[in-house]
Amino acid sequence: MKLKNYLSLLLLCISTVTFAQTLNIKGTVTDATTKMALPGVSVVIKNTSFGTVTDLDGAFSINAASGEILIISYLGYNSKEVGVGSNSTLSITLTENTQSLDEVVVVGYGTQKKKDVTGAVSIVNSDKFENRSNTQVGSLIQGQAAGVQVVSNSGKPSEGFSIRIRGTNSINASSDPLYVVDGVPTTDTRSLNPADIETISILKDASSAAIYGAQGANGVVLITTKKGKSEKPIFSYDTYVSFTSVWKKLDVLNADQYIDLMQEQGREIPASLYGNNTNWQNEIFKTGFSTNHQISVSGKSNKTSYYLSGGFMQQEGAVRSSEMKRHNFKVNLSQEVSDWLKIGTNIAYTNYSDVDVTDNSNVNAGGVILGVLTTPQNIGVFNPDGKTYASNPFQGWENPVGSTDAAQREYVNQRLLGNLYTEISFIKDLKFRTNIGLDYSNAHNDYFLDPYSTSYGRAMKGIGRYKTYLTNFYIFDNTLTYAKTIGKHKIEALAGTVFQKTKWENSEIERRNFASDQITTPGAGSVIQTATADKREKTNSSYIARLNYDFDGKYLVTANFRADGSSNFGPKEKWGYFPSFSVGWRISQENFMESVEAISDLKLRAGWGIVGNDNVGEYAYLGRVGSGGNYPINGVILPGTYPSTIQNDGLKWEQSEQINVGLDMAFFNNRLTFSADAYVKNTSDVLLQTKLPTSTGFDNALVNVGKLRNKGLEFQLHSVNVKNDFTWETDLNISFNRNEVIDILGEEISDGRVADRDYITSIKAGEPLGLLYGYQWGGVNPTNGNALYIDRNGQATENPTSADRKVIGDANPDFTYGITNTFTYKSFGLNIFLQGSQGNDIFNATRLETEGMIDSKNQSTAVLNRWRQPGDITDIPRTNQVGDGSTNNSRLSTRFLEDGSYLRIKAVTFSYNFPKSVMEKMKISSLSLYATGENLFTITNYSGYDPEVNSYGASNTVRGVDYGTYPQTRNIIFGLRVSL
Repeated sequence: MKLKNYLSLLLLCISTVTFAQTLNIKGTVTDATTKMALPGVSVVIKNTSFGTVTDLDGAFSINAASGEILIISYLGYNSKEVGVGSNSTLSITLTENTQSLDEVVVVGYGTQKKKDVTGAVSIVNSDKFENRSNTQVGSLIQGQAAGVQVVSNSGKPSEGFSIRIRGTNSINASSDPLYVVDGVPTTDTRSLNPADIETISILKDASSAAIYGAQGANGVVLITTKKGKSEKPIFSYDTYVSFTSVWKKLDVLNADQYIDLMQEQGREIPASLYGNNTNWQNEIFKTGFSTNHQISVSGKSNKTSYYLSGGFMQQEGAVRSSEMKRHNFKVNLSQEVSDWLKIGTNIAYTNYSDVDVTDNSNVNAGGVILGVLTTPQNIGVFNPDGKTYASNPFQGWENPVGSTDAAQREYVNQRLLGNLYTEISFIKDLKFRTNIGLDYSNAHNDYFLDPYSTSYGRAMKGIGRYKTYLTNFYIFDNTLTYAKTIGKHKIEALAGTVFQKTKWENSEIERRNFASDQITTPGAGSVIQTATADKREKTNSSYIARLNYDFDGKYLVTANFRADGSSNFGPKEKWGYFPSFSVGWRISQENFMESVEAISDLKLRAGWGIVGNDNVGEYAYLGRVGSGGNYPINGVILPGTYPSTIQNDGLKWEQSEQINVGLDMAFFNNRLTFSADAYVKNTSDVLLQTKLPTSTGFDNALVNVGKLRNKGLEFQLHSVNVKNDFTWETDLNISFNRNEVIDILGEEISDGRVADRDYITSIKAGEPLGLLYGYQWGGVNPTNGNALYIDRNGQATENPTSADRKVIGDANPDFTYGITNTFTYKSFGLNIFLQGSQGNDIFNATRLETEGMIDSKNQSTAVLNRWRQPGDITDIPRTNQVGDGSTNNSRLSTRFLEDGSYLRIKAVTFSYNFPKSVMEKMKISSLSLYATGENLFTITNYSGYDPEVNSYGASNTVRGVDYGTYPQTRNIIFGLRVSL
């Protein structure tokens, strides 16, 4: 009887399967309001992993059985379920989701819905930087997030970006943010491939960054790379070519004008200075050519998500010989092994290389940009022999082509960055994740200058130099997450441990005295100039915890805590404790807001937290021993050591306490969204090198003595101005930050020595970091042509004292901003991105060299108006005479101070997406072409090459100085993107 029942049941199942016919369902998905097609909509059969996505015309095709249910979902829209019946053609409309803030945001060690975030977090999605030749992460962020200042200190391909999140937070310690790539912390982003990035989350306040404790004082940039999403594999190929040029040139003396100046100085003019008129800017500045190729395949099937990509980028700079190359390979995989086990990996390999050019240096130190301006046009590129480079006949400085072409030099970095993780779901609400991450970097710098072609090479008889840099970082973290919803109560708790260790191994060898240029490795030199090697390491051990609480979607609470131990500090202060607390009130969810139809969302946020900073160098607290103290004993040089630093067991973390208040608003069904934040950030126990009494035997020591404060306002606005066949969207952000040194124990610190004259910055209590310090310019004495300066009594004098120096400018902007307008009409798109800075001063130290007239350097045409005889009325002093090396007429003063404000058309992109009919013939899914212009036009009063500049790179204390810096370039890009 049982056998008969089983057979009957089996026949019933077979008949059911037979009659459940599979249909090929075709359909389109459109916006319910505008009737426009929606591309990229997910169409999935419910309770399965089978699905597809709509194409550019909103069309899809899927095989489904009668009675099954299709789930149609799209970001920013309400999902819809559609049953499969006898109708094989569907026309589906989706309505905008008034709760579009359900977008998932990556935060530290997890994710949150945007509507639930209570801290200050800015998001930059991939749609913000598509169709641009972004070569570095910093360029993706610039101008896109309020409170985040991104400055490209130089325009050369090898240069990184200086990023400050809510101001400068330290004096001697680093103020760079922490970058976390797929869960792996890193400090170097130059070799990352922007094409692999999906989203960037910027944790700006302490309440959101405190989960990173000791590393979160300067903010955290979370970078998430792309993953496979659709059932159908997507193969993509992206490519572009670009042409790069310097957008501005400066006027300098021609050959005849230079001879006139040299004669006025009393120099004897050699015959070789007649007959040439070389335009060095034309010789050095060129049209650079760059190309990029990126191939990727991604998808998600059988509970496996995959993304694989490979890319090659080569960038030639607008300055002769500067270039950069990058080969990238990326693999992101995740596998749901079972209902309770998931494993995954994110691995990126990069082979990065560049050829640098020396900037921010004088011509006699090989500075190319200052060499372009100050090398006389009276000499040619080569001497009459056609092989050796000509040099300034008065002092033997190399000409700029010799500086760019004579030496072989290349930096190469092979880097492996990635992680391996496992997630175990013990029960429905409890998940354990373990993660092992690695950042392995093996780099070297190879340099050779032959003993023939340059004056310096002949003097040194050739130079061969080889440097190696090995960095090995790994992280091991384990977290346990519990999430539970009980009625209107939602609770999520996280606890875990983190262990990190970094090892550095560096070496350098330099040899001189080469017999020829046939062997370029250092081994061919007979004289050892340098042979060094060093090893360092740093360890951090941490405990982390977080609690999120949500009541009825109205009242939100987040608490974080991290305990950090760092090997940089001694046994008394090794551990630091970093708590944070933030709350949110979604006012729009209250009953009394139901009748206010214009407001889609309204949330008030407030947070407090403490974060730390231990980036002051390894073994900071130890009394270290220095090497190289060699002693002659009985005529023999014996090795010796000496105490190099004083021990400080009380050395501890810099600590930043921050309070943030924010407001998020959305109007008219999210057509207009607005965010505002106000913050105060106090940094105490600042790590500072402080002078010691000579009786200690040491000049200075690293101690916790200072206090800093940053406070500011941030505003972010997004509006959908027009939405039909023609759409127009606007993004606007603007930021105001004020920095102040509260206390440095009464000391006044000078920094930033410029052109062998004096220090350009002064740090003292009551003033912000970044102040420019010097003399007040008083004009030119018409009787003798000497410069005048205004002393502290308001009197003009030719011989001011150091006591007459004062604050003359401020490199900090009053505000920074970014504006993006995006227009679309059918298949056409236009994106216009403006970026600017207002109210910051620049000290144009380049003019010290091009208007100083103290030696035989060429000068700018400004000196044509110089004082020449008694009674001349001018702002340009007289020239120095031969033998007079005085810099009195070109002191650091307001004469060289300029307004650095600018508004730049950062990027304009015009794109075209080919229609479906064309793609069907070509058997591809999508095809788009675009043309982009970057740095097309800059509105500024700055007289130098470019206002976005800083010769001192990422310095906390010296900013806004231009001393022969490689300028920003104008780029024209043509690109193609195709998917199968």
